[in-house]
Amino acid sequence: MDTVTSIKPVLAVLASLIAVVPIIMSGTKPNLRETWTFAAGIIKFGIIASMIPLILNGTVIEYSLIEVLPGIAIRFRVDGLGMLFALVASTLWIATSAYSIGYMRGLKEHSQTRYFSFFAIALSATIGVAFAANLFTLYLFYEMLSLATYPLVTHHQDEEARASGRKYLLYILGTSIGFVLPAMLICYSLAGTLEFANQGFLAGTGSKGLMTFLLVLLLFGFAKAAIMPLHSWLPAAMVAPTPVSALLHAVAVVKVGVFSIIRVITGVFGTDLLLSLHLGTFIIYLASITILVGSLIALSQDGLKRRLAFSTIAQLSYVVLGVGLLSPKGMIGGMAHIAMHAFGKITLFFCAGAIFVATGKKNISEMVGIGRKMGFLSKWYLVLGSLEAQQMPILFVLLTSSLLNAAYFMPVVYKAFFCAPEEALFSNPVREAPPFCVVPLVITAFISIILLFYPQPFFRLASVMVQNITGM
Repeated sequence: MDTVTSIKPVLAVLASLIAVVPIIMSGTKPNLRETWTFAAGIIKFGIIASMIPLILNGTVIEYSLIEVLPGIAIRFRVDGLGMLFALVASTLWIATSAYSIGYMRGLKEHSQTRYFSFFAIALSATIGVAFAANLFTLYLFYEMLSLATYPLVTHHQDEEARASGRKYLLYILGTSIGFVLPAMLICYSLAGTLEFANQGFLAGTGSKGLMTFLLVLLLFGFAKAAIMPLHSWLPAAMVAPTPVSALLHAVAVVKVGVFSIIRVITGVFGTDLLLSLHLGTFIIYLASITILVGSLIALSQDGLKRRLAFSTIAQLSYVVLGVGLLSPKGMIGGMAHIAMHAFGKITLFFCAGAIFVATGKKNISEMVGIGRKMGFLSKWYLVLGSLEAQQMPILFVLLTSSLLNAAYFMPVVYKAFFCAPEEALFSNPVREAPPFCVVPLVITAFISIILLFYPQPFFRLASVMVQNITGM
C-alpha cells in the first residue's frame, strides 16, 4: 500500500473553520454571509474531491501536525473509508446550507449568523474525524463536534431546547469522557500507540476479558452512534430547527458515531482479533436489538421528526451490524450504508422541514391530504455478508426491520397523498415552501435515486478499505 504526504487533509479541515471569521463579520449582510458559507463548502468539496483518484488507486494520504507524546500525535490519514465519509459530508453540507437559507429566512429565525458559524465549525470537526489517523486525533475532533453542535440543538433557547441540550451533552460528552477517555489510556498503556492499523494495534496485548471490557467502553462511549440504551438524546435533539436535525441525522453527528465505531472495530481491535475472541457476535446482536427496537418504537411516533429520529437509530445500527459481521461483503455493506442512508435520510428531513414551513404541521396525524425507500443495495450486501459470516439469525433481523421500515413510512405517504383533506386539519393557511427549501430537497432526492442505480463510487471506496483490512 503506497503512502504519500500531503497537506490537503489539513486544508480540507480548515476550509470551513477559517470561514467562520468572515461569516461572523458579515452578520448584518445575510447575502454576503451565506456567500462565505457556500464558498467554504465548495472549496472544501474541491479539496476532498481532488484526493479521490489517489485513494481509488489504493494510495493513502498522510500528514502529521504535532507529536504530543511518543506514539500519540495529531495526525491525518485519508483512506477509502475516510474518503467515503468526507465525500458524503462535504457534498451534503452544500445542500444543507442552501436548504438552511430557505428554512431559517422563511421562518424568520433569530441568531442566523450564530447558526451558520457553528454549522461551519461542525463540518470542520466532521472532516477532522473522517481523516483522523489515530484514536487521539479522532477523539479531539469528536469532542469539538459535540461542543459545536450544542448551540445548534439549543437554537430556540426556550426551556424545551435547554432541557434537550443538557440531555445531549450528558449523553454525548458524558460517555466520551467517562468511557472513551479511560479506554484510550488503557489502550496506550497496553500498546504504546493509538495509531489505527489495518489489523488493529491491540492484538496480543491483553486477555479476552480485558479486550471485551475495552470493546464495551468504546462501543458505548461513542454514543453519537445511538446504540441502545444510549439513544434517547437523539429524539430529544429534534427540538432543533429541521436543518440541524438533517445535520444530526445525515451529515455529521450520528455518522461520526458509527464512523468512530468502524475505526474501533477495524483500526483498534482488527477483524482477526475480534474473530479469534468471538466478539463479533456480541457486536451484531447488540446492533440487531437496536435495529428491531428502534423500528418498533418508530411505528408509535406521531411526530414526523421523532419517527425519523427512531428510524435513524435503527438505520445507524445497520452500519454497526455490517462491520460487526467481520466478513468482507458485510463490511462493504455497512460502510456503503453510511452514504446510502445519508442521502435518503436528509431528503426525508428536508421534506419534513418543507412541510412545516409551508403548513406549520409537525405531526403525521395532521398531514391528511397534503400530498420513499433507502439504501437497498447496501442492505443487499448486508444480507450477503450475513450469509458469508454464517449468521443466519441476522437474515431474520434484516428482513423484519425492512418490513418495519415500510410499516412506519407508508402511513406518512398514505395520509399525504391518498386521504381526502379534512378542513379541520387545515385551519392554518398552506403556502408554498421557499425555493431554497425545495431545490435542495429535489437535488438530494435526485442524487438518492441515482445512488439506487449507480452506487459504484461509494462501494468502490468501501471495497478499497476492506481490501486493505482483510487482504481479500
